[in-house]
Amino acid sequence: MQLQTRRLQLIFLILCLSSLFINARPFLIVISQDDLKDGAPPDDSSDSANSDSADWDEFGEPESQNSALELDPGSWRPIFEPDSTASASDSDAPQDLYYTALGKMMSAVSSGDLRLMEDAVADIDQAVAESGDPHAQSVLGLLYGMGIMKETNKAKAFMYHHFAAEGNKQSKMALAYIYFRQEMYEKAVKLYAELAEVAINSLLVSKDSPVIEPVRIHNGAEENKQALRKSRGEEDEDFQILEYQAQKGNAGAMYRIGLFYYFGLRGLRRDHAKALSWFSKAVEKGEPKSMELLGEIYARGAGVERDYTKALQWLTRASKQPSFTAYNGMGYLYVKGYGVEKNYTKAKEYFEKAAENDESGGHYNLGVMYLKGIGVKRDVKKACTHFIMAANAGQPKAFYQLAKMFHTGVGLKRNIPMASALYKLVAERGPWSSLSRWALESYLKSDIGKAFFLYARMAELGYEVAQSNAAWILDKYGEQSMCLGESGFCTDAERHQRAHSLWWQASEQGNEHAALLIGDAYYYGRGTDVDYDRAAEAYMHAKSQLNAQAMFNLGYMHEHGLGLPFDLHLAKRYYDQALELDPAARLPVKLALVSLWLRMNHADSFLVHVIDSLPEVYPKIDAWVEDVLLEEGNATILTLFACLLTVLYLRERQRRHAAVRAAEAVPLHPNDHVPPQN
Repeated sequence: MQLQTRRLQLIFLILCLSSLFINARPFLIVISQDDLKDGAPPDDSSDSANSDSADWDEFGEPESQNSALELDPGSWRPIFEPDSTASASDSDAPQDLYYTALGKMMSAVSSGDLRLMEDAVADIDQAVAESGDPHAQSVLGLLYGMGIMKETNKAKAFMYHHFAAEGNKQSKMALAYIYFRQEMYEKAVKLYAELAEVAINSLLVSKDSPVIEPVRIHNGAEENKQALRKSRGEEDEDFQILEYQAQKGNAGAMYRIGLFYYFGLRGLRRDHAKALSWFSKAVEKGEPKSMELLGEIYARGAGVERDYTKALQWLTRASKQPSFTAYNGMGYLYVKGYGVEKNYTKAKEYFEKAAENDESGGHYNLGVMYLKGIGVKRDVKKACTHFIMAANAGQPKAFYQLAKMFHTGVGLKRNIPMASALYKLVAERGPWSSLSRWALESYLKSDIGKAFFLYARMAELGYEVAQSNAAWILDKYGEQSMCLGESGFCTDAERHQRAHSLWWQASEQGNEHAALLIGDAYYYGRGTDVDYDRAAEAYMHAKSQLNAQAMFNLGYMHEHGLGLPFDLHLAKRYYDQALELDPAARLPVKLALVSLWLRMNHADSFLVHVIDSLPEVYPKIDAWVEDVLLEEGNATILTLFACLLTVLYLRERQRRHAAVRAAEAVPLHPNDHVPPQN
């Protein structure tokens, strides 16, 4: 029971926190007094030592600027962004064979060429056999885990990811997720901590950290058209309107376009040169936020030569507008002594100005100062308070610091499950998250097979959005998904089973729609045997996430004693709760309550028997409508017949109206009796 409670707490935490990364909904981290650790840890290091900590290297040192391939060795980037990667001459023979096989694999899942896929898998096997290439081993882990051109074998998938993890970060993510699902948190936390550190090193410092936006391509059972429209990059109509406004001299539009290119948002590829151009045009018109980002560009050396003097000049101009984020950048320069003389007092003042105006970076940097005792007396509780404020505003480094505090027991009581969940959220923002962008681009180009394969890879790494996207593609597109089994394309049963597995993983991470679909699959026997007990379990899981449909379903199951005890009072409670959560459920709930009243007061009446027979009768009527009425020839005849009846009815109605008007027009006979007028 304690383990189950802990797991529910973690699911709730993940659901709340991941909402920031997925849908940008507000959330709140609350840490109780029980979590706080009395007394500060000993101050065992000097201010000067702490000030050089990696926690301050947010802009990154010139020699420490690692490429995406260095941070994510074996990345699939050379396949999707060949122009942005190192030349082929930098690769050794096993790497060449690995990328050749990966390229064949992408072509095969796009075209449905089974022979090409067999060649690709043979090349991967060869790379593993000849040199033990960890990146090829990582792909084998995916193939065995998903049962793609290999027999599904979770043990072999684990083995290959285990051996690949030392040299391949994606396998390390997959391994960490396996441990996390099995509640082996001591092992999961170690891997996620290493991955989170890599993710943090790959981030830029900003109020809005650069992130590959994970887009949920579906909204329930339907395609998420609004989100997809906003992800089409330069082809998006809204972007084109914004670009037109910018070309006409609108400073705000210039800033927004620069922002999209700088961070690679809204389906655009990151382009620092274009960002610099638009920001420069915007500042000519006095746009303050562009001044601040120009300061960051020069401080980071993003597409220009690093110049801290220019960075300070732009940040100072922005702060006078005022731009409170600029205060945070200025504080950073003073704490590091870049372009100015190192001054912790000034740095703290600037950070406080930023924090007073709800700037997450200001809170984060104050937290680091208090945690390490840089220019202030060390105070871990104050540090924790600032980190929580920064985390609630979406600062990923604050999540990382809180995770470390839970992991090490510094400032907060040691809580390994909580640390694992927080590290996981940060790790999912690492360079391997580019898979999400490539999958979305493939989907928008109607390359469904490639999109599914990429989402399946991300699903294996533990991304809930990818798990639900991959499952939805299988359900929505069927054979078009290019789902591959052990020896060819998936059968309907295999495809349903794979979708079922992906939905289940998503439901474990707080996806209420996924839990509902799992319940429906067991209830109706879709891709699995009918199992009312497991259906009820899945609906309970969705109900814990406050899903009105799940509550209605649980009420129905209690009313009929399917998978749950026959209990009319509990049924009514669930129906009432469904209505409280979703006013749109008024009609079905009212009908269910009428059925419930009849069952309570007239248990053996004819009406109750009719109601109980509806689940058996409805599928037959539905099948008759589909097979008979909607059959092409019959539908045409019925349509013509309905039109004929309509014409006859209208003609008869017209004839009757004409007869009435004719009768009213005939003059009265002199002998007719006319009533006297009063």
